[in-house]
Amino acid sequence: MWHQRQSCRRGCAIATARAGGESVADLARRVRIAGRALARAGLVSAYGHCSARIDDGHFIVSPGRPLGLVAREEPCIEVATDQPLPPGAAGEVRIHQAVYRRRPDVGGICRAQPPNTMTLSVARIMPRARHGVSSYFAPAPPLWDDPALVRDDASASRVAEALRDGPAIVLRGNGALTVGATIEEATVLCWFLEDSARVELDLRKIANSGAPFSELSAAEATRRATWEGALLDRMWAYLTQDDPELHSTA
Repeated sequence: MWHQRQSCRRGCAIATARAGGESVADLARRVRIAGRALARAGLVSAYGHCSARIDDGHFIVSPGRPLGLVAREEPCIEVATDQPLPPGAAGEVRIHQAVYRRRPDVGGICRAQPPNTMTLSVARIMPRARHGVSSYFAPAPPLWDDPALVRDDASASRVAEALRDGPAIVLRGNGALTVGATIEEATVLCWFLEDSARVELDLRKIANSGAPFSELSAAEATRRATWEGALLDRMWAYLTQDDPELHSTA
C-alpha cells in the first residue's frame, strides 16, 4: 500500500532537497522546525531526533539535546550513512543510517516517543486502521518487540528490515520511528500514528459495551491514504504555527 501512494506525493507543494536544489542550511532549518513541532505536539520529551537526507550517502540530524530546546539557526549534525557516527549524534541515529541505506524513497525520519503509542506497545498492541489518518499505516504498523535502545549497527539494520517498505515501526516500550519522502511527511505521519493509537485506546476503553469495532478494508484504506488536497501541507502548517524559523530562509 505504501508504494501505491507514491503518486500522491508528487502533487505535494513541499519539495525534497535533492529535487529542489535546496541548500543544506535550509534543510537544517526544516529539521529544526520539525523537531520543535514534535516537541510542541507532545510526541517527544527529553529524547528523540529527526533527520533529512542530503544525498545518497549523507543526511543531517537534529542536535543531540531535547528537540524543543533547539534554538533558531542552531547547527545540525551531518552524518554519513556508511561511516561511524560523528561526535554529538545520539546512539540511535544508527537507525537513521540503516533506513537511508535501505530505503532510497525515504527523505526524512522522526524518532519519537508518542505517549499513546508507547502505552499500546507495552501491551504489544498495534493501532489498527480504524479512521482516516490510521489508513496510512494499514492494516497496522509493525512492532519491534525489544525494549532495548538500538545502539549497535546490527540491531539498527534489523529494525530497518522490520520496517520493510512502510511508513512507521513501533518499538516496544521505546517509542516509534516514522519515515517519509520529506522531513515534513515523516513529522506529520508521527502525529497520525499517535492519533491512531489514541483511537485504538479509546475503543478498548469501551470494549465491554458490546459495540462492534470497525476497521477499514484494504480498499478503503488505499482510497483514504492520500496526500491530495494539500492534506500534508495543512497538517504541517498546524504543527508548526508560530515557529520562529518557519518563514525564514537560510
